[in-house]
Amino acid sequence: MSSNRWMGAGLIAAGVLALVAGLLWRQLEADKRSALLDGTTLLALALPDVQGKDQPIGQWKGKVLVVNFWATWCEPCREEMPRFMSLQEELGANGLQFVGIAVDQPDKVLRFANEIHLNYPALIGGYGAIELSKTLGNQFGALPFTVVVDRAGGVVLTQLGPINEAKLRSIIGQLI
Repeated sequence: MSSNRWMGAGLIAAGVLALVAGLLWRQLEADKRSALLDGTTLLALALPDVQGKDQPIGQWKGKVLVVNFWATWCEPCREEMPRFMSLQEELGANGLQFVGIAVDQPDKVLRFANEIHLNYPALIGGYGAIELSKTLGNQFGALPFTVVVDRAGGVVLTQLGPINEAKLRSIIGQLI
């Protein structure tokens, strides 16, 4: 065989190897995403509430769960919370449960929750909550970050940034 043929065969083999490696990487990434989408990690957690009592998130399994990562210093977070409170009041009896996971200190969360008369649980995740949100798809570690979990524990939506009320109502309406 001439050197050109060997070079051509080598290039073809390298191309095939690159293709196979790419397909394997793609499958591994898809497997990681599907593992996250089952909500197991989230539902297995227990975080303290503002009084310091651990609250297992799994206690709300079987409900449509809207988990919102937020902080008292995050203006977009503060702006969307009244909408969440209205939806909790309106649809809570139908199996909807909002849970806030605060990237903040308990005293600040308690003060803010009392100020706005928060009607759903505020759990304290501290700065570790950012890492938790990253495992759920928050690639940038920014706030607010919202996760919607169906009654079976499957993640049906993740949203970085404020969530549009019409979009949230539509998704919740399909799940309740």
